[in-house]
Amino acid sequence: MTTFDDRKNAFENKFAHDDELRFKAEARRNRLFGLWAAGLMGKSTDEAAEYAKEVVAADFAEAGHEDVYRKVAGDLGTLADEQTIRTKMIEFMAEAKVQIMNEI
Repeated sequence: MTTFDDRKNAFENKFAHDDELRFKAEARRNRLFGLWAAGLMGKSTDEAAEYAKEVVAADFAEAGHEDVYRKVAGDLGTLADEQTIRTKMIEFMAEAKVQIMNEI
């Protein structure tokens, strides 16, 4: 192998690794976000865990995170406004990234 091939493989491996970490962080964010929303809705611990799974699954509806926002915003109704919901999504993404990095 040439140096060029080695570099190409290294970049491909890094891309795959970064993509995997992003996927894990987004799933973690959605779980944390779901647990937060469930708390606002007054769900029990078991119900909150199930709701968090629903929020994670909602992310597979379409690309991006708007599907998750719509799910939670629709379920929360008047319990939280758009700015609060979007802010929490950002906060939970930051928290999820920290948690994932601490697990590596």
